[in-house]
Amino acid sequence: MDETRSRDSIRKAASDAMKAGGDIGRRVRDLTLESLANRRFDREGIREVVRAVTEGMAAAAPASGGSMRQAMGQAFRGMDEALTKSVEAGHAALRQMVAAGRGISDNEVKQALAGLKKIEQDFVATVSQVASSANERVRPELEDLVKRAARAGTDTGRQAAHLMTEFTFAGIELAGEFSARFARMASGVLAGMADALEKSAAERKKKT
Repeated sequence: MDETRSRDSIRKAASDAMKAGGDIGRRVRDLTLESLANRRFDREGIREVVRAVTEGMAAAAPASGGSMRQAMGQAFRGMDEALTKSVEAGHAALRQMVAAGRGISDNEVKQALAGLKKIEQDFVATVSQVASSANERVRPELEDLVKRAARAGTDTGRQAAHLMTEFTFAGIELAGEFSARFARMASGVLAGMADALEKSAAERKKKT
């Protein structure tokens, strides 16, 4: 996990997770979390990972309708779990920065929270973009996942909303020195989460 995955390697790993069957959701979650942890914590990095994972899962989706629907659903939930961890990492980083009292203004806090709120929006929008260019066999399944997420929401969105109950504001892009400090700290928290999951998976393998 020391080496940053390229978009192609993420796509291939997602395809391999789909082909392996079994616990697809967990494998996609771990892959997504690892890939996010090795990138700058910002919208561009998150969209890049979601796009690569979605392309990989679409390329290797099972041929049969029922199996495909189940596998795609598991993979989508795996990404959702990883992005929920991203929201939690961003919130933890923000709390640490506020507690440290480094001259952070209320407006900067609101900007950071607005960025966390946009993670769900970018997640669903990116999957929708991949769906639009997917083949005729996979496109309906991806589009259905997007529709359900838009209608019922995602765990990522619910977690972001939970963390922002004290704030009402319009979304503003992070900028400047604060953005860089926040991104570094959030990436560190997220990397810790990814390492913990990796160790847990390794321990499970030893017991089997």
